[in-house]
Amino acid sequence: MSSLLITIFLGLFFSPFAAIMAGIITYSEYLHHFPDNKEPKRMAIQTGIFTFIIFMVISLLIGLALPFVTGSQ
Repeated sequence: MSSLLITIFLGLFFSPFAAIMAGIITYSEYLHHFPDNKEPKRMAIQTGIFTFIIFMVISLLIGLALPFVTGSQ
């Protein structure tokens, strides 16, 4: 199995956890700064989506770079 495929699977497994945790942390923090729940929910969802994308891009880049680092091209 190639390193790219492994890192994509790992990214697909761990990125949702990171996104959910970032969303929860953002939501709970912004609840203190806004009078209603609408704006904190929107910001938490945006943060979760952004976190998911960033973690997937990082796992993709690691998968692409790993063969060059280990010398198993």
